[in-house]
Amino acid sequence: MNASSRHARQIIRQRTRTQRAAQRIQRRGNASLTTHAIAAGLTPAEARTVASSLRRSIKKLGIHGTPARTHAGRRMRDTLRYTPAQVAQAAVVYRPRKAAYVTAAAKLALAA
Repeated sequence: MNASSRHARQIIRQRTRTQRAAQRIQRRGNASLTTHAIAAGLTPAEARTVASSLRRSIKKLGIHGTPARTHAGRRMRDTLRYTPAQVAQAAVVYRPRKAAYVTAAAKLALAA
């Protein structure tokens, strides 16, 4: 596999990941903070970082998500899911420094 086809496959993978996350949010009406960040165009590792920062913003604002259960390996785990409007509220308070996080925060704030 040459470099151009490897790069093309990487772009397709990123677009697919972003579109699947966005469609899942639209279909269900709510999602985890990580899913919202992936829908904004971040990689899963970056999305987890932004999600943990958004959790602090959500706690400051007193926003309560919808409780849910998710699969974590072979066991179940309690999580919270948030609507796009709730995430947009938290994204306004969130002040990132890294350029990729700044653009993702802007997209999250406009998503509602």
